[in-house]
Amino acid sequence: MKIFELILDKNTDGVDAISVVDRPAIEENFIALKEQHEVKLAEVDTDKRILMGAALVPNKMIYRKNGEEEYNVFFSADTIKKASELFLINGNQNNATLMHDKSVKDMSVVESWIIDDTVNDKSVKYGFSLPIGTWMISMKVNNQDIWDKVKAGEIKGFSIEGYFADKAQFASNKEIIEQLKKLLNG
Repeated sequence: MKIFELILDKNTDGVDAISVVDRPAIEENFIALKEQHEVKLAEVDTDKRILMGAALVPNKMIYRKNGEEEYNVFFSADTIKKASELFLINGNQNNATLMHDKSVKDMSVVESWIIDDTVNDKSVKYGFSLPIGTWMISMKVNNQDIWDKVKAGEIKGFSIEGYFADKAQFASNKEIIEQLKKLLNG
């Protein structure tokens, strides 16, 4: 199966919005965590209606299918860092959707950081065990309909919406194995 690294270039904007979803899934032209890659949400503060979770995990293979073609995509830690910065620089922290379908109001990313320590990071306090380079967000949910869906267990994760370019394609199994070894070893 082919593997593509997704990157930012002069023709791509990165992450435009964060979607809250029942099963993080991949949408055409959007990158999201697929069901088997689900990363849970933590309810940080029920009274304040704040949710926390991973927006992107570095080097995690994400299955995609476009017609008959099946392939995997991934983001490097460097691309994730740049995408998280552009998300805020471009003022997208108030752009939220439900299930990548419906734009919703009264939701904002109020905290954004990259995990740089797997022992002392804030995410560990909330039960996460994610690699260095993971983009974590906290989202304030003032939308009552969305909050009711969170409380009912209908919303289980974040998915990003955005546009990225393909950097590389690895065609042979040997090349894939070598590239994965490089990614995993740093």
